Amino acid sequence: MRALIQRVSRAEVTVEGSSIGRIGPGLLVLVCAMRGDPEDAAEKLAARVAKLRIFRDEADKMNRSVQDVGGAVLVVSQFTLAADTRTGNRPGFSSAEAPERGEALYLRFAEALRALGLPVETGAFGADMKVSLVNDGPVTIWMDSADRA
Repeated sequence: MRALIQRVSRAEVTVEGSSIGRIGPGLLVLVCAMRGDPEDAAEKLAARVAKLRIFRDEADKMNRSVQDVGGAVLVVSQFTLAADTRTGNRPGFSSAEAPERGEALYLRFAEALRALGLPVETGAFGADMKVSLVNDGPVTIWMDSADRA
């Protein structure tokens, strides 16, 4: 699974003009299931995201996790994280997981974060969503579950 993680002051996702997920301080996580992801990819990625130390401590160093600061997480599915831009001008998305399994892994990821005690809001898988955020820092981190042994 791939995730683009942004430390935010606030974030919201809307569908057809209606807010379906909103958080204050915490993380906006755009997530994509990739073809061939193992069954435990969602739980492993969630554990890494929950422990990612990108919040400031009392010495103003990035040394605290979203769990440490009592933040929330807004999880939004985004298959375009699988974009292959190596050739041509139109990205390919064949490395993204098929929708049915992709949605299952996306939901497992959100549930795994909840199981770690985090307040979690979500977008709507496959919907045309509008995402607004205030990136705090800015801090944006790319994470891929396949990058960790």
